[in-house]
Amino acid sequence: MAADIAEQPEVYARLLEPAHTEAIAHAAAVIAERRPRHVVLTARGTSDHAALYGAYLAEIRLGLPAGLASPSAVTVYGARPDLSHALVIGVSQSGGSPDLTEVVRVARESGALTLAITNNPDSPLAAAAELSVDVVAGHERAVAATKTYTAELLALLLLVESVRAGGGQPPAELAALPDLAARVLADPAAEAAAGRYRFAARLVTTGRGYAYATAREAALKLMETSYLPALAFSGADLLHGPLAMTDPDVPVLAVVGSGPGGAAMADVLARLRERKADVLTVGAKGELAVPDVDERLAPLLDILPLQRLALALALARGEDPDAPRGLKKVTSTL
Repeated sequence: MAADIAEQPEVYARLLEPAHTEAIAHAAAVIAERRPRHVVLTARGTSDHAALYGAYLAEIRLGLPAGLASPSAVTVYGARPDLSHALVIGVSQSGGSPDLTEVVRVARESGALTLAITNNPDSPLAAAAELSVDVVAGHERAVAATKTYTAELLALLLLVESVRAGGGQPPAELAALPDLAARVLADPAAEAAAGRYRFAARLVTTGRGYAYATAREAALKLMETSYLPALAFSGADLLHGPLAMTDPDVPVLAVVGSGPGGAAMADVLARLRERKADVLTVGAKGELAVPDVDERLAPLLDILPLQRLALALALARGEDPDAPRGLKKVTSTL
């Protein structure tokens, strides 16, 4: 897991090479020409959090309604929704889950434009879709996904920005991501914070906007590697009831950027302080500090110290983060 985490700057650099950005731009040009009316993403596990980020990008950057499909509606209940005017994106590291492949197949039959985003260009998911994007993350050794998750984030960002430009090349600001990621990973603050949660019985993660996907992925990593019950809430939803369970014995990891989503967390943090909750913030001004970037880029950096925290905490609690009990690398669901 440590090796996979450390490779992320290299993965960013590889995905930003012209050969890969041009392939994504080609897919984006097809999407721009087809002019879909809405975007539907389908994914499982870690990739579901990347898909959530993609939904925010589609709505904010493209102005298209976006949401996450329920694969069981198709595979368990036999539903055949009319997706003829949709862009349907399947996001999967392995591209091997039968239910995601079936959703994409059914969507394509209904007339949808379909796209697979995967780390395996020869996978069933990629074969089922009309278009395919390879996230070129390379072999991931640990069961808990790290570099494939952030590669999916970057692929989605490149795709959306290219669609926005009608199939053009990515914004120049993305070129700084590999160096920024390396800087974040060089900071020892995440490992130092692990001892703070060694004996925690449960934990809450929270964020708003683009940061909500980061909060959900951080919670999953903690559950996978440390077996620590971690509940993820958007900052808004946290105030609608779950806030009641927070107190000094329930730590909160809050992802707070410097854009609109971060500003919307101000009231959440104030209410947590009222309850004397143990809050650790991640962001440009956070205790786990990351470079101050545009909010749509922040999830590619904010998750890095949280991955390091999950790894260090698992080791501190005497667990093996490379072999979580009951889990395997590829999960096949129907």
